[in-house]
Amino acid sequence: MTKIHPTAIIENGAQIAETAEIGPFCIVSSKAKIGEGVRLLSNVTIMGDTTIGEGTVVFPGAVLGGGPQDHGNEFQEDAKLVIGKRNVIRENVTMQCGTPKGQNPIRGEEPEKLITRVGDDGMFMVNSHVAHDCVVGNNVIMTNNAVIGGHTRVGDGAILGGNCAVHQFCRIGRKAMIGGLTGIARDVIPFGMVTGDRGKLRGLNLVGLRRSGMDEATIKTITRAYMYIFKSKEDNFEIRVGKAREKYKDNPLIMEMIEFIDDALIGRRNVLTAE
Repeated sequence: MTKIHPTAIIENGAQIAETAEIGPFCIVSSKAKIGEGVRLLSNVTIMGDTTIGEGTVVFPGAVLGGGPQDHGNEFQEDAKLVIGKRNVIRENVTMQCGTPKGQNPIRGEEPEKLITRVGDDGMFMVNSHVAHDCVVGNNVIMTNNAVIGGHTRVGDGAILGGNCAVHQFCRIGRKAMIGGLTGIARDVIPFGMVTGDRGKLRGLNLVGLRRSGMDEATIKTITRAYMYIFKSKEDNFEIRVGKAREKYKDNPLIMEMIEFIDDALIGRRNVLTAE
């Protein structure tokens, strides 16, 4: 039998797995879907059509599935928040549902509307915030007070430092590292390291690459490509990207970075460049 504390309020219609635990003073909406082994520790509010994947633990004060903080796009009945498996969602975290504006489009993918998606195995520390229409990948860490604006995309394995703020419609590439107290107003390349009041691209997230199991030869090759694209004085930025595309066309990791830049250029978006 599902463990539901007598002080919890569960609206009729909520789908709660048998192995889930609903702690004291939690509120669960009628459209909520709570997966196997999910634990809502206490004082958690689940609003609207929110799905929480198996094994996720939600700490006191979290509010998940609330309406968007977006004038003219207030809460819609069919808006959703979908959270994946085995996430740790700490105290006072907020995650919002989607809007009719939809997600930030990327090449080769049809963006969804009215839905915010969060992947698996993430850690969302105290007071972090995921706004409406965001797409957050797997193994993402958002440190205390890190916030991402609406329509933001965060790639797998990215780490957002404490008190950082990401502007709406930005993209954070896979395994990028955003330093604490950093403001992000442009896209951040995969594997990028960004710090500063107004974020500057400082190099590659070498620690993250090593932790992910990449060997030193691979890291040196990626670094050489990065140095050419972002640091060389030869030609202009777009020409250097084109030359790097030809030179490294058989290297999938470097091509991931180049294709990320291409998407930004095609969409007339700005990518953070090195000082």
